[in-house]
Amino acid sequence: MAKLKIGYFADGPWSHQALANLLSDETLQVAFICARDDTPDLILKAKAAESGLDFITHPKINSEEFLGWMSGYECDLFVSMSFNQIFRNELINLPRLKAINCHAGKLPFYRGRNILNWALINDEKEFGITVHYVDEGIDTGDIIVQKCYPITDKDDYATLLECAYEGCATNLYDAIKAIQKNDVMPIAQKTIHPMGLYCSARIEGDERLEWNQQSRDIFNFVRALCRPGPEARTFLCHKEIKINRVQYLPDAPNYKGIPGAVVGVESEAFFVKTADSYIRVTEWDGYARPRIGDRLK
Repeated sequence: MAKLKIGYFADGPWSHQALANLLSDETLQVAFICARDDTPDLILKAKAAESGLDFITHPKINSEEFLGWMSGYECDLFVSMSFNQIFRNELINLPRLKAINCHAGKLPFYRGRNILNWALINDEKEFGITVHYVDEGIDTGDIIVQKCYPITDKDDYATLLECAYEGCATNLYDAIKAIQKNDVMPIAQKTIHPMGLYCSARIEGDERLEWNQQSRDIFNFVRALCRPGPEARTFLCHKEIKINRVQYLPDAPNYKGIPGAVVGVESEAFFVKTADSYIRVTEWDGYARPRIGDRLK
C-alpha cells in the first residue's frame, strides 16, 4: 500500500487521539501540524517536537505566503480536525486527494458551532460524527464516513465530549484509510436533505436560564452547559447562581404558577417552578441555598 502524506490542521483534545492514530500507522506520513494561530495547542506542539514534525501557525491560511509553504510539502491529503479557518479552493485543491474535515455533527444537520451543546438543548436522541470532503461552504462537502451515537437522559455535555473525542479519532482514521485504499463512495449532503441546518456559535450571555420554559427544556439546557462548559446561570437578588445539574421529574404535577419561584427545599437540593411543573436543582454554586418563596430570574 502506497504511503499517504498528510498535512494535519488541528486543535484541542479532539485532535490528540486522532494524531496518535495517524502516527502509529506506518503507511501514513504526517508532514506537518498546523495549529490555530490565536491559541496554538501546546500538546500538539510538544508532540510535533517529539515526532520531528514541523509545527506551523499562520493567521491567513489562504494567503500566497501560506500556499507557497504548503506547495513545498507535496502532501497527498489535508486533514482538518477542530481547525478554525475556512479553506478556500486553491488550498483545498493543492493536495492530489484534496482536503477532509471531521465534524461532531450528523450532517447535513448540525453544521456550524457548539454542536454537542445544541444537540442536548434540542433533546436529540443521538448525535453524529461525520468525516466529509472540504468545500468552500461550512460543513457542506460530500460525506465520506458518518456514525451516530445514542444520547440518553444520563448524558450531558461532559459525557458527550468523551464519546466524541474517541469517536472523532476512530472515524477520521477510518475515512483516511478508505481514501488511501480508493474505497470511498461519497454522499452529497443534498441527497439527505436539501437544506440541512446550521447552528450559531454560543457566546457569553447565552448561559442565562429562562425559567418560563417547560421542565424538560430546562433539564436539557442545564445539562448542555454543565462543566466543563460555562454552566447555566440564574440570579437571586442580583447575585449570580451557577447551576450545573438539575433532575427532571416526569411525574411532577402540571400546574400554573410563577416560573422561577422556589417551591421546595431539601438538605441537598431545591425545587423551582417552571412553565409546566417544577425541577429539582441538585448542583449549584455561588449563593446560599434559596428559601421557599424566593424567585430566580
